[in-house]
This record gives sequence, C-alpha cells and structure tokens, in this order.
Amino acid sequence: MIRTEAIKKFAAEAGFDLCGVASCRHFADNEARFRDWLARGYQSSLGYLERNLDKRFDPRRLVEGAETAVVCAVSYKNRFGEGYPDGCRTKIASYACTKDYHTTIRRMLGTLFDALRTEYPRLGGRLFCDTAPVLEKQLAVEAGLGWIGRQSLLVTPRYGSYVLLGELLLTDRADAYDPPFEGSRCGRCRNCIDSCPTGAIVAPRTIDTARCISCHTIEREPAAPIALHGWIFGCDECLSCCPYNRKAPMHSNPVFDPLFDPTALDADAWTAMSCGEFASCFGETPLMRSGLERIKRNVADEG
Repeated sequence: MIRTEAIKKFAAEAGFDLCGVASCRHFADNEARFRDWLARGYQSSLGYLERNLDKRFDPRRLVEGAETAVVCAVSYKNRFGEGYPDGCRTKIASYACTKDYHTTIRRMLGTLFDALRTEYPRLGGRLFCDTAPVLEKQLAVEAGLGWIGRQSLLVTPRYGSYVLLGELLLTDRADAYDPPFEGSRCGRCRNCIDSCPTGAIVAPRTIDTARCISCHTIEREPAAPIALHGWIFGCDECLSCCPYNRKAPMHSNPVFDPLFDPTALDADAWTAMSCGEFASCFGETPLMRSGLERIKRNVADEG
C-alpha cells in the first residue's frame, strides 16, 4: 500500500503545484454524456475521440491492475494569458509560448514515478500526459483538485484553469484517497460562454469543435472554415475572461517561462519566416505540432 503523504511529497519535489489521489473506477455518467456528445457530431474532425471508449472511461482497462490514479497539476500562467492588444492578428495561446508541456510534464512525472518505485520497488504503473485516452479532468475532480467549468476545462480554486495535467495510474492501493471536489464554483458567471467569438461553447461543458478556434488552428481542420479572430495557434478567449484566471498568480515553476514574445512578431514577420528560422526559434515549443506553413495559412486567413 502506497502512502498518500509520500505521493504528494514527491509530486511537490518534482515541481507540481497540485497533487491528488483517487481510486480507479468506471465513470459511467461521463461515458453516457460523451457518447451523446459524439452522437451530436460535436467531435467534427477529431475522429480519434471515437476510439477506445472502453479504456477512456475506465482506467483499469488502460492499465491492467490499476488501483490508484495520481493526478498532478502545474500552473503555467504567464502575461500573454491576460490578453492581447485590440486588433492583434498574430495571437498565440499562452501555453504554446513555453517548452512543449508534453515533454516537460512527462519528465516531471518520471521523476515522481522513479521516487515512488525507489520506495516501493514492486510498484507497477504508467504515466500519461495528453497522449492516451485518459479521462484526466474527471480524474482531477475525483482527486479533489477542482471542478469542470462551463468551458469544459478543469478550474482550480487557486490557479484557475491555467493548469496542465499529468497522471500516474498505479497498480497498488493508496492508504488514503482525497475526497472528490464537490459542486461547481462558477456561480452565475457566463464569461467563458459569452466571450467565445465563434460560439463554440454551445452549452455548459459542451464544445462544438467545428466552431472552436483551437481546433481550426492546430488539429485536423473541420470542413467549414471559421473566422480566427487573430488567433494563429490555439485560443485563450475562454480562459482570459475567467475570474479565477484573472486573480490566479503567475506560474512559479521556471520550466514554464515563455521562450518568445508573440507580440513581437507581426503578420509580415511570420510570412517572411523561413523553415530554418522557425525551427531555431520554436523547435522546443508546441508550435512545431502545426508547423510553419499551417501558421502562415492562419495568418493569411486573418489578413
């Protein structure tokens, strides 16, 4: 049996701001809502979301023998998350101004996992960071970290939704599990719904990805084009308006310091950029996922 106190101690030493521990189980209610969401076609071009539903809603099917979910979160808020000047045509989601979080968080989770296996040599499990069908936001709620807001993101009381998540699924019980976060603290606030320039939040916790700017600028593009409203990679519109995000502190972990200033690059700079310059300046960032030509096309669409 793993000591929860040890898990949280090692998580803090690895650089995480929050850590919670939940028992693995089947999330039947989430599965029913997700299947209804798929039936409405809201996944649009994201066909991969239709696969592995049995594993997505039961972590025990994803990792054989999984008993415990360790959910870790780290704040990444930087000044670009507070909004861009009016008329800016080259806006980039604030998380993408840093090193690719997949690499960073996997390294942090690896440090945590290594520490646990040093103390518990027979411990098995697997680490995840947005690379498998893990129900990470609901697991975060189960682990007591926060609630899922109207924009469908995890919202934490201290850090808002400017957090990145990573998980360990472990093959042993913990000596104590955190109580799930009860209810929502959004109150009557509709800022995220009302601020989405394309109306992608069609109902609380319901996103139509065909209208989502992040989907159009990063993922496989939905069939019908939409106005990008100055965003060329991702979108922070439903984050920067949130009262919890406005009062959240800036990130403290230096690995999430921005690597570039997106406001220093106008449309002409992006259009003139060579592949070599792009790789040199942004090779460690999430922008590599879409690539320079996609970004140039996004810039041109906003011209």
